[in-house]
Amino acid sequence: MIRQRRLRHEFVEFIADDLEEGVIYVSLLHATAVHLCACGCANEVITPLSPTDWQLIFDGESISLEPSIGNWSFTCQSHYWISRGEIEWAPKWSRERIESGRARSRQDKERWAAGLPVEREHRRVERPAPRWRRLRRFWRRHHK
Repeated sequence: MIRQRRLRHEFVEFIADDLEEGVIYVSLLHATAVHLCACGCANEVITPLSPTDWQLIFDGESISLEPSIGNWSFTCQSHYWISRGEIEWAPKWSRERIESGRARSRQDKERWAAGLPVEREHRRVERPAPRWRRLRRFWRRHHK
């Protein structure tokens, strides 16, 4: 299994049966983005785009998805963000945290169905510092 570092996007009307590794397919018509798991396990990751699921950001050159993608139902249990086409790996979650996140998602869907606002801030997961920032902190700690 080869972990992906980047995903190239393709805007499509319909999602193909055979997905290419390293490509995220986006169907605006069906409000869905699909890709093969970035860990290399070849599981199909389906991310519905909606106020209670994922948000797609297209900057004219690349795409980002918010919030992070947690493949909790897969054996790999991979967890990552797609940010400007780059894969940013995230820490694994405990079983308790996964269940808490799922419960919150169900609550969001119920609120949305009832016409109530959905609070998106709680869905943000702290991202690890970029690699260069971690290296700078390491350097400062060990070279004083």
